[in-house]
Amino acid sequence: MVVSDAIGSEARFDAVLVGAGIMSSTLALLLHELDPEMRILIIERLREPALESSSAINNSGTGHAANCEFNYTPSNLDGSLNISKALAINSAFERSLELWASLTELGKLSPISFLHSLPHISFVWSESNIAFLRQRYKSLSTNNAFKDMEWSEDVKEIKEWIPLIMNSRDSGQKVAATRVMRGTDIDFGALTIAYLKELQLSGAVEIRLSTEVVGIHRSYDQTWRLSLSGNRNEYSVETPFVFLGAGGGALSLLQKSGIPEGKSYGGFPVSGQWLVCNDPSLTRMHNAKVYGKSAIGAPPMSVPHLDTRWIKGKRSLLFGPFAGFNTKFLKNGSRFDFFKTIKFSNALSLIQAGAKNLDLINYLFGQLQLDHSARINALKEFFPQANSEDWTLSIAGQRVQIIKMTQNGGVLKLGTEVVSSSDGSLAALLGASPGASTAVSIMLEVLQSCWSKKISTDLWQERLKKLLPSFGKEVASDEILLNKLRHRSDSLLGLK
Repeated sequence: MVVSDAIGSEARFDAVLVGAGIMSSTLALLLHELDPEMRILIIERLREPALESSSAINNSGTGHAANCEFNYTPSNLDGSLNISKALAINSAFERSLELWASLTELGKLSPISFLHSLPHISFVWSESNIAFLRQRYKSLSTNNAFKDMEWSEDVKEIKEWIPLIMNSRDSGQKVAATRVMRGTDIDFGALTIAYLKELQLSGAVEIRLSTEVVGIHRSYDQTWRLSLSGNRNEYSVETPFVFLGAGGGALSLLQKSGIPEGKSYGGFPVSGQWLVCNDPSLTRMHNAKVYGKSAIGAPPMSVPHLDTRWIKGKRSLLFGPFAGFNTKFLKNGSRFDFFKTIKFSNALSLIQAGAKNLDLINYLFGQLQLDHSARINALKEFFPQANSEDWTLSIAGQRVQIIKMTQNGGVLKLGTEVVSSSDGSLAALLGASPGASTAVSIMLEVLQSCWSKKISTDLWQERLKKLLPSFGKEVASDEILLNKLRHRSDSLLGLK
């Protein structure tokens, strides 16, 4: 093995992004559009980009806009619904659509390669769940972002919406559904590849595959030195800015960086599984993302859904997710990943979070006991005619839920969070869903916290507003602006 420690001009970059998934590729694209002369290096430990959580087979592909996902509208203690998260996620997804529309108009992106338009539907049965869905509909549909949401308790109408689910269902069963036609299925892996291809054409962005970060520390001049291993070589690169967008691998790299802001963070790994069907006679009958209500006592991440899904251009049906557990932080990781991230600085938060989430532990234990027959029985609640032979089990991507210390002790968080150093020279993205759908908003947050001086300049403001005309404005609270954004992005969705 050849070892090199010399740092020449060819080993100095303006930004180094770790992980070649949707997050790093989105940030690289934004940085390049804002400063085309910037030298950017993207490092990926696997042989190809987007093989982990960004890959189509590793996620549900829902363009998360809170149209149908119950976990984004939790109940308050007084029984009312909290819709603030739904509004925030919907607004963030509009930002993503806005960027894709701009790139399409510039000839830098083809939506047909990664985006399919299809309805997002919430579907329930039982009196209590119907009452909850009715409450959700009333709470959301009064807001401009969800004013086009449709409600139905009419069996005949719902059968027109989701015939596969309604066929052979007990005619006496009460059901209800909401529908938002402006839904999407997104292949985030294909989108990542599209971004990276466009960036490589510029010559200013370099991607190194099969390369792993084995060390990261501050140099005497306050730049970051990353020790890399790849292609039987070990060498170093230097940069004033590092972004850790390595999915579940970001936590261990954050710990290696030594920044105090990351010391109390821990992670809890949860693996996922899907039932997949590729039978054309069935895939043709279902054209929607259909989300149901979790069972009582189940955690928010367990929301069951039956989805139309395009994987590598092929139409499939997915049902799940079914949870599993192993100690890997990446699907292509090590079973020692979890244990390596347990430190003195985060041990207390891990213990406290574990004690507060015994229901999650019990849920995972129950999921581990499921066999194929039990999974098919769960599917039959959605699709009564499901045939066991038509469905196979597929392993999804690995999620690492955030555990952090708060004033209330260690807390398990189910979203995504940006952790950055006080000087803005390093940022890491931790957590899981709805990350990919809101990647544009999350990376804007990174730019604002880590590139605050440059992003406030007239040049960067001008260039950013060419890509995102709504930048700096509150989409959720501005009805005219939201309508304008949607009118522009309707062409992406095939709605005009």
